[in-house]
Amino acid sequence: MRTLTRVGALSAVAAAAVFSAPAAAHATAPGDNGTVKIHDATTGEELRKNEPHVCEFYLDAFGFDSVQKVDWHIEAWAPTADVKGETVKSGAITLDGEGHGRTEDMTLADGHYKLFWNFEGENGAAKHKVFWTDCEDEEPGGGVTATPSTPSSSAPSGSES
Repeated sequence: MRTLTRVGALSAVAAAAVFSAPAAAHATAPGDNGTVKIHDATTGEELRKNEPHVCEFYLDAFGFDSVQKVDWHIEAWAPTADVKGETVKSGAITLDGEGHGRTEDMTLADGHYKLFWNFEGENGAAKHKVFWTDCEDEEPGGGVTATPSTPSSSAPSGSES
């Protein structure tokens, strides 16, 4: 019985030491524990796959540290062009208490781009994603024509095939 009493007393002392230690000692330092995805504007935030071919889109981050502040920018990144690295859009976001955040919907001219995602505590280079924008082109007179890379569209809305 005495052994159980001693074990109980030692457990209580150990627990008190853990709970009375400063909270900062137990906080996890900010780090590269999250991910960011490119999502089509019609995709819900619960879907966590990357969608690298979009027209209207948003940036969706999850799994980062609580209330982490992020600066992001998007650069033109044509694979065969001489010019890479021209910033075409940028912003900042503070993630919620669960490390999740979503930008507003945005668009860019049709092309190839690279997202750079920077935050305090990152290890090494910024997180990044390469993606393409390819939107339907408007015809004079209000009709819509799909670009050649959109195989699912056949005729403009409201016209006969």
